Amino acid sequence: MSSPPDGSVQTHYDNPRRWWALGALAMASLVLGFDTTILNVALPTLAADLGATTTEQQWIIDSFLIVFAATMLPAGMLGDRYGRRRLLVIGLMALLAGSLFGTLVDSAEMLIVARTVMGLGAALVAPLALSVVPTLFGPADRPKAIAVLAAALAAGLPLGPLLGGWLLDNFWWGSVFLINVPMAAIGIVACLLLVPESKDLAAPKVDALSTVLSVGGLASLVFGIIEGSSRGWDDLLVIGFLVGSVILLTALVLRERRQALPMFDLALLRNPGFAWNAVSTIMATLILTGLLFVVPQYLQAVRGESAMGTGVRLMPMMGGLLVAARACNLLVKAIGSRTTIVIGLLFLSLAGFIGSTTDVDSSYALAATWLTITGLGTGLTTIPAMDAALAHLPPGRSGVGSGLLMTGRQVGSAIGVALLGSVLSQVYQDNVSTDGLPGAAAEVVGESVVAAHLVAAEVGGTAGAGLAESANVAFMDAMSATLLFCAIGALVIALLVAWLMPSQPPGQEGTADTPDGDGAEDARREDTTGGASESSLTPADSRPTE
Repeated sequence: MSSPPDGSVQTHYDNPRRWWALGALAMASLVLGFDTTILNVALPTLAADLGATTTEQQWIIDSFLIVFAATMLPAGMLGDRYGRRRLLVIGLMALLAGSLFGTLVDSAEMLIVARTVMGLGAALVAPLALSVVPTLFGPADRPKAIAVLAAALAAGLPLGPLLGGWLLDNFWWGSVFLINVPMAAIGIVACLLLVPESKDLAAPKVDALSTVLSVGGLASLVFGIIEGSSRGWDDLLVIGFLVGSVILLTALVLRERRQALPMFDLALLRNPGFAWNAVSTIMATLILTGLLFVVPQYLQAVRGESAMGTGVRLMPMMGGLLVAARACNLLVKAIGSRTTIVIGLLFLSLAGFIGSTTDVDSSYALAATWLTITGLGTGLTTIPAMDAALAHLPPGRSGVGSGLLMTGRQVGSAIGVALLGSVLSQVYQDNVSTDGLPGAAAEVVGESVVAAHLVAAEVGGTAGAGLAESANVAFMDAMSATLLFCAIGALVIALLVAWLMPSQPPGQEGTADTPDGDGAEDARREDTTGGASESSLTPADSRPTE
């Protein structure tokens, strides 16, 4: 066990079990990745077995996403104050309970409740798994540890549809939830035995009003974005939630600025080192999750792949992520984190431009190419950006800082699905031909390419074949527009990062420099508390510290 020079935060850099502890954290992160995407291939089955309407299907996915995004900031702070391992275990228990409940329900409404509980557990696990890393690994090993954690979280996203497809082909729909139970249980035991407890006694107390403002503001923002893509951005309900989110989040900022030791350290966002690394991570996450919403529709509806086949054909993205995870540390040491991040964003842009050339008759080889580049770009962006963002956090603020970072990623996921889904839907509706169809059928065709194929099957004959072809062409036009949107966005962020992000010389990346300005003031203020942070390592043969 060791302490930094200022003695404010105890660390466990010499703990021989730290790599095993990292494995436990990686397993917890992998479960989060599964839960984010595993239901994408299960929704048709849920609609048939539970009678879930289109709106209910949307909320089965979105209830997890909204709670995940809206409660992550308080979760990071609670871990700082009451013990990161303790809250991490509670989060895994919530994931286990929600997953088990999900296998037993018999209605869409109860399934939405189960997903809400799982979202709360995920909000605890995501930031706390990341915030434990700086207490276990020093600057030399931290990039490798971050790479393992980020790769586990990212790998779960494309693995979700693959695993979900296999389970649906061999078992009943509840198996997509049941798979979480043993993994969460193993994660709980592993965290109790391997992960040392760490907390910051100088962390601020829970401010109930700030918590309500943050949860309400973020939930309203995510709700407005999600509903805006389906209801329309001029819908009064959407406008009301978006305006409400601005009011609540503005009130949060004003309240926190008056606090001597704020619960949500928004001053961290004024540190360009932390802020631009966070922006890079959010952009990569937005593109990845948005594409995981779009591409399965292309593979299943246009190419006619099965649920299992769709998961298999998403694997090149995972391959790119794994290659990036192995290459990141070497690249950062050789050329620095900023240059590595810029390269990753440029790869994402390249993937979007190549993907936009895909049409109905393109072979899968073309899709495999740009999916691989997408995975490579995501890894080269997120892994060094997450590590560099953590390195810019002042001592004792890892929980709050990682909470901000992971909240940004999850809100980015929501925006990615809502924004790219909106672009996809609008271009598809503008291009699909519904000539000769009655009003009700034309409305169904305009909902999605999957619905269009169902109508085409009912129509049959030459007319049905023509409708299916029109829907496929319209969808490919929409997917091309969506991928171009991703390409341009990634290119713009790459240029801004190259211009505005501060850099460190190669070989000095990952050092936990104290930020200038407000961040430095926060660090000095924490020093004046007398180093009231603690971290206790539970011996292997003793009970966990309470």
